[in-house]
Amino acid sequence: MVKKIFWLRNKKCPFFLFFLLKIFTIHSQDLEPRVYANVPKNLNVIAAGYGFIDGNVLTEPSLPIKDFKIQSHNLVGSYIRTFAMADKLARIQIVIPYAFMDGAATINDGSVLEGSRQGFADMKIRFGINFLGSPALARKDFISFEQKTILGVSLVTSIPTGKYYSDKRINIGNNRWAFKPEIGVSHRFAHFYAEMYGGIWFYTDNKNFMGKKLEQKQTYSLQMHGNYYFKNNMWFGLNTNWFFGGETITDNIADDSAIDNWRVGATFSTPIAKGQSLRFQYHIGAYTNNGLNYYALTASYQYSFF
Repeated sequence: MVKKIFWLRNKKCPFFLFFLLKIFTIHSQDLEPRVYANVPKNLNVIAAGYGFIDGNVLTEPSLPIKDFKIQSHNLVGSYIRTFAMADKLARIQIVIPYAFMDGAATINDGSVLEGSRQGFADMKIRFGINFLGSPALARKDFISFEQKTILGVSLVTSIPTGKYYSDKRINIGNNRWAFKPEIGVSHRFAHFYAEMYGGIWFYTDNKNFMGKKLEQKQTYSLQMHGNYYFKNNMWFGLNTNWFFGGETITDNIADDSAIDNWRVGATFSTPIAKGQSLRFQYHIGAYTNNGLNYYALTASYQYSFF
């Protein structure tokens, strides 16, 4: 039986090349090289991106459905501003995504759900500060500064602005707030940058999930990146992350829904004009125990100015 239903959900390198941003994410599965990069203060970065995903992107593994496959086209706008805070480099980033999704799923009774949905996903705001190794320098002073080791922290807030229907099992938005405190380390070896950062997602309750209350335990994440910068200011990076936890509880009944997922990918960035660059990323699941088995391709344009 088939049912139709609407659902979802270098020292001398130009500074703008050091400042990269996330333009596409799915919940805790961030692959974000150069989040704690050293850049001048009072820098503005505007970015626009496109992402395509294909596969099982089930966001709540406790849902009684299987073989959940979609194709999703995603548009993302982002703005970043750097500034000084107690002589340390700080930054704030705002990300607003919009999704077009089509796909199908099989629920436990054998019924096939088909449909599509489009709309805004949840907006994210990141505030971060580099405590060590990255002073807040003006543009003229930044040119002579050489990075060694950076230690930074950040807080990512997911705001429930996405489209949500309380009578649908899967939505674009999550109808809840989420917060991820994170700590990151970046070290430079000549033209090579090694990075590692870990964080924990905390979630508020969704009190309007199919007439029930949906809770979710913390999700833990760990990212590692290795990026090499060429003399022509292009760079290439290998990326990986591991995230686990996130068991869901529906009306005080725990589900067998804990996540254990490992993803790998690669990123390439190239300048195209003064203050402008393009970035491309591909990532795929290396191991997954509960949904979230998909591949993603993203492309973004960014413009940097003071």
